[in-house]
Amino acid sequence: MLTLASKLKRDDGVRGPRASNPASDSTRRVSVRDKLLVKEVADLEANLPCTCKVNFPDPNKLHYFQLTVTPDEGYYQGGKFQFETEVPDAYNMVPPKVKCLTRIWHPNITETGEICLSLLREHSIDGTGWAPTRTLKDIVWGLNSLFTDLLNFDDPLNIEAAEHHLRDK
Repeated sequence: MLTLASKLKRDDGVRGPRASNPASDSTRRVSVRDKLLVKEVADLEANLPCTCKVNFPDPNKLHYFQLTVTPDEGYYQGGKFQFETEVPDAYNMVPPKVKCLTRIWHPNITETGEICLSLLREHSIDGTGWAPTRTLKDIVWGLNSLFTDLLNFDDPLNIEAAEHHLRDK
């Protein structure tokens, strides 16, 4: 009679002990994050705003990319702003980590690159924070909107920039 235990023993005898070759198992597995990213990156590239450009320094690492936003209207028109996006292993249960690499005077971006955008928050008071139904496309469109219609003066991250803007546009 063939049992699962005897089959596993026989297979282990042919391939060797499982513990000695853990890399072969891990290379065959593709993480949920990576499966999602393959679909989302294709969707993102097909629906990218005309003011944005995505760059993958390593095409084999879809979890890390750079975004360039070049606003064509508003106060920041003509500027070129670089963002770095890193998608954590727990994606899509947690949001990507985004940092602004370009030094900017903006109510929702600090001089060190931190960004105040509700959809990048895991827990948001207003209910518009991160949810597993959101995608990279939402992040890119949200970052793009920071330079047009999402200037938040009620709850700014950079208070000095918000006050300066309200005093002297």
